[in-house]
Amino acid sequence: MTDPSLTELTQHWQRLAEQVRHHRHQYYYATPEISDADFDQLFTDLKNFEEEHPEAVTGPSPTQEVAPAPPTSTAFRNVNHRERMLSLDNVFDTEQLQQWLDRTPASEYLTELKIDGASINLLYIQGKLELALTRGDGTTGEDITHNARTLSDIPDTLQGDNIPELVEIRGEVFIDVDDFAAMNAQRQAEGLKMFANPRNAAAGAMRQKNAEDTAKRPLKLICHGIGAREGFDVDSQWDAYQAIESWGLPVSPYTKRLHSTKDVLREVTYWGEHRHSATHEMDGLVIKVNDLADQLSLGTTSRAPRWAIAYKYPPEEAMTVLKNIRVGIGRTGRATPYAVMEPKYVAGSTISMATLHNPSEAHRKGIQLGDSIMIRKAGEVIPEVLGPVEDARTGRERPFIFSSLCPECGTPLAPSKEGDADWRCPNTRRCPGQLHTRLTYLAGRGAFDIDALGEKAAYDLIHSGVLTDESTLFSLTAEDLERTSAYTTRSGALNKQGTTLLEKLQAAKDVDLWRVIVALSIRHVGPTAAKALAKHYGSLEKIRQASPESMAEIDGVGATIAHSIADWFTVDWHVDIVEAWAAAGVRMEEDLPEPDDLPEATLEGLTIVVTGTLEEFDRTQAKEAIESRGGKAAGSVSKNTDYLVAGAKAGSKLTKAEQLGVPVLDEAGFKELLGL
Repeated sequence: MTDPSLTELTQHWQRLAEQVRHHRHQYYYATPEISDADFDQLFTDLKNFEEEHPEAVTGPSPTQEVAPAPPTSTAFRNVNHRERMLSLDNVFDTEQLQQWLDRTPASEYLTELKIDGASINLLYIQGKLELALTRGDGTTGEDITHNARTLSDIPDTLQGDNIPELVEIRGEVFIDVDDFAAMNAQRQAEGLKMFANPRNAAAGAMRQKNAEDTAKRPLKLICHGIGAREGFDVDSQWDAYQAIESWGLPVSPYTKRLHSTKDVLREVTYWGEHRHSATHEMDGLVIKVNDLADQLSLGTTSRAPRWAIAYKYPPEEAMTVLKNIRVGIGRTGRATPYAVMEPKYVAGSTISMATLHNPSEAHRKGIQLGDSIMIRKAGEVIPEVLGPVEDARTGRERPFIFSSLCPECGTPLAPSKEGDADWRCPNTRRCPGQLHTRLTYLAGRGAFDIDALGEKAAYDLIHSGVLTDESTLFSLTAEDLERTSAYTTRSGALNKQGTTLLEKLQAAKDVDLWRVIVALSIRHVGPTAAKALAKHYGSLEKIRQASPESMAEIDGVGATIAHSIADWFTVDWHVDIVEAWAAAGVRMEEDLPEPDDLPEATLEGLTIVVTGTLEEFDRTQAKEAIESRGGKAAGSVSKNTDYLVAGAKAGSKLTKAEQLGVPVLDEAGFKELLGL
């Protein structure tokens, strides 16, 4: 194979550069056609290609530009910034970040959340707002002053003392996550098209021709920099933020001053795990050298400062192609449409399916089969479809038609009550789809913990006719399992998995009562309510006989759960399950300790978080020790946490506790707190 010619290399560079320019223009001035992550990858590909083949670069490259120049044919006049408004370079892993820190040493760094909004430059002269500009290409921006004046966060006149003669204040206009949800709900009620994400909604609002339309959106501002200035001098970025705040402009509450690279890396880790704790959308952490003299010494490239970097977290949004929409039936009969997509890597894993929640939601999003769609996977949350990329439609897309029949058993679907968005299959006992999900649920770690009963095996037990509902699960014999393929060898004999299932079923008969309650798949009843009920009543029969009113008074239960439990026991075949399990030897009572054996409620009113590895307690034992003494065992650290118990390898929770001033105990201190 011959090496590519210079002409071929140049043509490849031109194609990449044109793609970057096109998608960058769409991002700033139209509708994005690809996700931020896909653009980051495209931009990185272009940079890498230019580094490998500098001879192929035949003209100005978008890798050396801040952003595309503002359109000349718009309703906004173009105005030059007093000082260039640069972009930021990105790193995507801690190794790249460490390399930047190594070549950018500083006595103090600032870390700031990278707000996913629209950049703005505010020019104040003699304390009066003169201009508000978009970033534009860094040199020239669009005049959006009339829109900026509608934001309550942007004062017309600066307050306080030491007002500079002239100052450019840089910031980001955004919409809070909660405000965005409320705004979209209102637009849905009014029959208007919903926004795909807060960033697009904020950017679009700032470029409205009519300022009254801008004022209708819940826009906010956070300031994160200064540009040109006269009659104002500070030594550090932090001092500049303090001045900006004193003038009546908002700055971020999440900004921190750190004194070592180790602290910076810890902050990166913390926000990677808590990125949804912020009130606004964020996709990274910005690290800046704090000292302004050091910033000046480090200088800038043609597009970005050398004294700042953005650490980008794994993408949570991506674009893919919708291949089909199917409907799944849950353990309580709920019919949930879900998207089947071209596999896409997002938020640390490759996904090919995403929820559409319910039929009305699927139609509201306006998606069609064959659409290019935006998907989102936030942390551990189930992936969801945000909406279609309408500009990418070809005309070959087909509308989604929701079938009114259960895809598993053919029973007509219907809402359980008038106005309910969820549709359900009423064939609760015999529907194979519902039985399958109930079996895999009760076999899970939160219930009976039967690892030999997986999804495929559960499917086999149903479709071979061995199980028609879960009542006979604990009565299964080797002869029953020999009728299946999952639990037999090719010759038809019981295999190892079959033997394991029978052993696990026998062991599961002696689990705690709360696990049995969870395994019954009573709507709304999870581990918290099940534990409270088991502790209060001590037997399933007493729970069955209890009134909804008495159950509702138990902490962790409430009226909705109480009525759901009472309703569940009015169904004959539900009672049959309980009686069949009890006859098969499943324990239906809790061994409640005598009052004299209970520890004193010495931790009543205290909230305690346990993190890391303890020598004498696993996580469950530590939680039970706290709760048995009247305390609350929480999963995350907050200002309401009274103690953090930190074992070996304690991570971000320890960092958060230290930041909030929460008392930290080692294992010895924990035992002393428990009175052991």
